[in-house]
Amino acid sequence: MTETLTPTTTDQTAAIGPGRLVLVVGPSGAGKDTLLGLAKAACADDGNVVFPRRVITREASASEENEEVSLGMFQEALKCGEYAMHWEAHGHCYALSRAIDNEIRAGRTIVANISRTVIGATRRAYADVVVVSITAPPDVLAERLAMRRRSSDGKLASRLGRTVEDEAAAPDVTIVNTGSAEYHARQLVRVIRNEKWHE
Repeated sequence: MTETLTPTTTDQTAAIGPGRLVLVVGPSGAGKDTLLGLAKAACADDGNVVFPRRVITREASASEENEEVSLGMFQEALKCGEYAMHWEAHGHCYALSRAIDNEIRAGRTIVANISRTVIGATRRAYADVVVVSITAPPDVLAERLAMRRRSSDGKLASRLGRTVEDEAAAPDVTIVNTGSAEYHARQLVRVIRNEKWHE
């Protein structure tokens, strides 16, 4: 199933700020969860950096820190306006709590793994958005997905072949995750802290 987005941010008069929103995107098998986990550990003592848990309607894997909910609970929360953003992918629903808006208004940096289809609406809704693409060559992605064998992943070919035709989804930073996870996590941390880095 293709990813879809229904924007839930209704205030079109002013973008939400002054905090930063660091959006991590990339194909399945790129290693996003691994790098995010290492980056979260590196930022553990920084109260101004927040890694919110995603709400999902599928079973969370051991490598993820997500809040698993039933489809009914998800839909009810959506009707009540509890999500800042939400999307659908591979037959499952994902969202980030509206609580992130208050964190951003307080000047904090939010770091989240989201769908590329959300980026366009998110750039319009928030004042300071940085998109980090974590990727790897196709053969590496295929090998990692085959090793992972998560039932919720769906068909391998469809995950590897997905594209999003939206100029707003273009990344601001790209990390090609083929070296050590620790090295690439340090690159991600520098982006989170708004520091310069070189590939």
